[in-house]
Amino acid sequence: MARIPDSHPRKKSLESRQKIVDGSSMGLLADSAMIAHGRGEAFDYLLGERTTGSAREAIRESAARLRNARRPVISVNGNTVVLAGDGAIRLAAVLGCPIEVNLYYRTPTRVNGLISLLEEWRSKVSQEDVPDGFDGDWKESVEGVSLLGESPNFEIEGLEGPRSNCTLEGIGGADTILVPLEDGDRCEALISLGKEVLVVDLNPLSRSSRMATVTIVDEVSRAFEGILSHLLNDSDYMQTEWDNRKSLKESLKEIGDHFSE
Repeated sequence: MARIPDSHPRKKSLESRQKIVDGSSMGLLADSAMIAHGRGEAFDYLLGERTTGSAREAIRESAARLRNARRPVISVNGNTVVLAGDGAIRLAAVLGCPIEVNLYYRTPTRVNGLISLLEEWRSKVSQEDVPDGFDGDWKESVEGVSLLGESPNFEIEGLEGPRSNCTLEGIGGADTILVPLEDGDRCEALISLGKEVLVVDLNPLSRSSRMATVTIVDEVSRAFEGILSHLLNDSDYMQTEWDNRKSLKESLKEIGDHFSE
């Protein structure tokens, strides 16, 4: 890939697109990965490729709910690992929770490859400077992040297909699940089991956005960075009686306002 100059107004977007291309060439992603990414990229363009006010509030609410959870877990698919695997590792280290790979188009090769990539991220993140606000041994916390999904031993009730297979240590036993780039029927099944589902989805009209407990209408890397910041620096904030429908309406309004500025 040719170097993208720092002055390019869409540098981060182009870099993310290249990550999907590279992940596909490595056999880590489904054939439809670029289609899914392109759909999200289009909505991000409509949002102005920025974290909006409603997204910031949803990020703050999600951080509070993750902090209050008894057994949180971060569920990731291929696109999330490729785009923001390092961010997922940082969040899991701060929360002391596992990360579980759960795929729509599941193959052993893809699951093992994504877990290997997360292991690489875990090693790199463990060498980073301690984040401001973190109290503890950063290297030990990062290295202690459990990576699940290779050996499912639990089935999500009411969901058919490979995505119903998960682990009791992760999704099966969790009370709160952070799920970037979710699909609607799995979100609905998890909600039916009494779990809180915190979704990151750039499309405020999607079924998963409408079904979730809290929806962050934002790009996954930005959302992870925002959640991490609140976990480390905003411990006084308590979760609210969140109105997700109202938040989604506000995100749609922000899209309209962006093009009337």
